[in-house]
This record gives sequence, C-alpha cells and structure tokens, in this order.
Amino acid sequence: MRTKTTSHSIFGLPKVPSRFVGFVMPLILSIFMTCIVSLICTLSTVEITSKFFRIWMGAWGLSWVAAFPTLLLILPVVRKLTAAIVD
Repeated sequence: MRTKTTSHSIFGLPKVPSRFVGFVMPLILSIFMTCIVSLICTLSTVEITSKFFRIWMGAWGLSWVAAFPTLLLILPVVRKLTAAIVD
C-alpha cells in the first residue's frame, strides 16, 4: 500500500502556508487572465514587429496592476453571488 507524500516545496521554493490562499489564488488568476487578454488586445491593435513583445509586456504590466487589486476586492462578492446562484 502506497502512502501519499506531499512535497513542502515547489520549484525548489518553500510552499506558502494555506492561510494565504485568498491572496495566492487571485495572484495566479490575475497573471494568467491579464496575460491572455493583453495579448489578444495587443494583437488586435498592433502589428507584429520587433517591438511587439515590449508593447505587449507594457500592456500586460499595466493591466495586471489594475486586475490584481480588483480581484482581491471583488472575489468575496463573486463568491457570495455564486453561492446565491448555484444550488
């Protein structure tokens, strides 16, 4: 019988304590969300040139600065709305 072993590190770094899940989840979500949305918006407005990556990273950084604190504030409201809608 195999026992489940849990690692206390990821990528060689110690894991964050579970009490920070309310901070880590919006952080990861905002990184992925803003990356994808800023890429799509940049692709739709700027030609792919040698400066494209720099322009996209600027858009990504700006959108992340707005998105992360917004997620921290809005996520509790979204959880309550979801609980009210889902049976």
